[in-house]
Amino acid sequence: MPDDSLESTGESAYRRIRSDILTGRLQPGRKLKLDVLRADYDASVSTLREILSRLVSEKLVVAEGQRGFEVMPISVANLREIAALRQLLEGHALEQSFAQGDLEWEGRVIAAHHKLAQMEERMKRGDQAGTDLWKRYDWQFHQALVSACGSQILMQTHAAVFERYLRYQMIALSYRGDIAAEEHRAMLEAALRRDAAAVSRILAGHIEGGVAHALATGTIA
Repeated sequence: MPDDSLESTGESAYRRIRSDILTGRLQPGRKLKLDVLRADYDASVSTLREILSRLVSEKLVVAEGQRGFEVMPISVANLREIAALRQLLEGHALEQSFAQGDLEWEGRVIAAHHKLAQMEERMKRGDQAGTDLWKRYDWQFHQALVSACGSQILMQTHAAVFERYLRYQMIALSYRGDIAAEEHRAMLEAALRRDAAAVSRILAGHIEGGVAHALATGTIA
């Protein structure tokens, strides 16, 4: 098989395993046995070792020395730490975006919010089939808000932390309904006004509310 095909197979398996960890399909603390993964993700043992080592560096997998690998466990303390880091990074990036954002940035933010709002309406009506899509649109909206910050490193760091935060929400199936939708709408309006102080207050409540709601489900020990 050509090298590019091997790379494609490995990259495909990496994306699938990573997605399954973030969405909770591979549960926190689960032992990642290479023979099982080989059958489930159609990748060789050597490729899987490389993938899992890559995910270790992303804090999504834990290496257990001679005992192999396991999905990164979850904890209340870790969720609070990730939430605090997200608030710090996103708050700073929002200030930079508000200062530098142009009409194209506004268009990205409006378009991303439209998709998120439509999916939130579906979720409020009890449609749980779109949970993965809802979180994707949530991620896209927040990424659009910070997309004019001018720093690729800041964007990448924020994206990595945001994904780890979303993992907790996916595991807890933590959707807050009208409250979250209203916070997103308020963030949109503050962004279009370039009101950094207002969006900072809204963001703090948005993240703290998400943590409290996730913990209230009782799924995070």
